Amino acid sequence: MIKFTDIDGLKIRYRETGEGKTIVFLHGWGCSLDIFKTIHTSIANNGFKAITLDFPGFGESSEPKNVWGVYEYADFFEKFVRKLQIKDPTLVGHSFGGRVSIIYASRNENLSKLILVDAAGIKPKRSLKYYYKVYSFKTMKHIVNFILPKDKANQIIDNYRKKSGSSDYNGASIMMRSILSKVVNQDLKYLLPKIKVPTLLFWGKNDTATPIKDAQIMNKLIPDSGLIAYDNVGHFSFLERGAEFDAVIKNFLKN
Repeated sequence: MIKFTDIDGLKIRYRETGEGKTIVFLHGWGCSLDIFKTIHTSIANNGFKAITLDFPGFGESSEPKNVWGVYEYADFFEKFVRKLQIKDPTLVGHSFGGRVSIIYASRNENLSKLILVDAAGIKPKRSLKYYYKVYSFKTMKHIVNFILPKDKANQIIDNYRKKSGSSDYNGASIMMRSILSKVVNQDLKYLLPKIKVPTLLFWGKNDTATPIKDAQIMNKLIPDSGLIAYDNVGHFSFLERGAEFDAVIKNFLKN
C-alpha cells in the first residue's frame, strides 16, 4: 500500500506491505521505490514486511531544502525508521541506497542484517584526465562569468554541462545536481569495519558504476560478510538476475 508521511517538513512517499520481520529497500540515484516492485511483492508474500521509499528529491518525495550530502540522507533515514517505529530491520541498499545503508549500519544497533547491491561508497581513484576536465570547466566558468552578461554566461555553462556531464547530472534539478556533486565525493571506506551485522554483497562483475573491485574491498573490510557476483551482469544485478536475487535474499533472511 502506498502511503505518505512528513519528515522535517518534507513529504515522503513509501510502500509498506506484509507482516513479519521488516525488510527496507533503499534505491539508487535517479530511481524510486518503484524499481523494487517485483522483489517487494515477493518478499511481502513470503512472511516478511517489505518497506520501500522514495528518498527526498526522488519519485514523489519532496526535494531537500538545502544541499545534502550522504550523511544528511542517513540522518533523514534514521528519522524515517523512528517515525515508522521500525524494529531491527534488514536493509537492502542499491547503489546510492548502499551509501545510506553503510552509514546507518555503522552507527546503529537497530539492525538485523545488511544487503549491499552494487553499492556505492568507495571513492574512485581519479585520473589526470578527470582533474583536467574538472579544472578546465572551473576556469571556463570563471572566465565567462567575468566577461559576459549573466544570462549569456549561464547559457554557455549549461550547454557545456549537457555535453560533458553524466546522465544522472543532466537529468537532475539544480538542487539535486548540487547534491550529486557532494555525494559522489564522500568516501565511506573507513566506516566498513564498524559494520557488525551479517552482510551480503550482491554484485554484477560488469558493473562500471560501482566496479567489482569495490565489492572486494567491502568484503575484505566488513567483518562478517560474503560476496556473490555474476558474470555478464552490470550495475542493476538485482534486476538482471531477478530470480537468483529473490532466492538468495530469502535464504539469507531466513538463516
